[in-house]
Amino acid sequence: MNRTLLYGEGLFETIRWLGENRKLRLHYERLKWSAETLGFPHPTYEEFFNEIKEATGGKRELYVKYYLILKGKDLFFEKPEGFESKVIVKKLPKVPEKVSLCLSEKRRHSGNPLCYHKTMNYLFNILVKREAKERGFYDGVVLNEKGFVTETSSSNLILLKGDKLFTPARKSGLLWGTTLQAISEEMEIREEYIKPENLAEADSLFVVNSLLGAVPVTNFEGKMLPCDRDVLQTLKRTLNLFEELS
Repeated sequence: MNRTLLYGEGLFETIRWLGENRKLRLHYERLKWSAETLGFPHPTYEEFFNEIKEATGGKRELYVKYYLILKGKDLFFEKPEGFESKVIVKKLPKVPEKVSLCLSEKRRHSGNPLCYHKTMNYLFNILVKREAKERGFYDGVVLNEKGFVTETSSSNLILLKGDKLFTPARKSGLLWGTTLQAISEEMEIREEYIKPENLAEADSLFVVNSLLGAVPVTNFEGKMLPCDRDVLQTLKRTLNLFEELS
């Protein structure tokens, strides 16, 4: 039985496909870590890479979504016994020059294990994004049960205060993105428990994910925020290091 269809039991990675590079390795390592943590069977790196390479047909600069679909018995508590993968390939979406964010009314609990993995249980994220779009914003910022900032529906947050960069602490209840991981391997980014007012008072605020790269937030809950162009360019140059072909 298809346990992903029945119960949403599965994983996925969203990738800006440029060929084999360090960033692709980060995607695989996260997929593998989540699979092993949750008890899912999973492909080797070679299988993962070759399936994407075949699906993209030698082309680059593509949007790739890799799905790990789990197979097994139809009883909800049974463990998956096997897997299959599916790769969807599309044109890359246009990246906005700037975005606006609002506070979402939806809340996340830091004790929920699913928020630390990129699972097929994605309805919460969908609702956050829809709510923000209906209010006229690009995305929503999710708080946890203690009122600390976690992330948006599909991006991590990096804020600049003075000459230091900060990001919400992992234990707040968020998916640690591959783009954030890449940046943090080359730049000092401090994990902190962040309140919404810290975002409003930031010297600059950025959203980061695989498709966007790094994009400045210039409007948070109606308050205009400045953008430090030097920091933005440094973030982009750092990501380029990971996107160079192996």
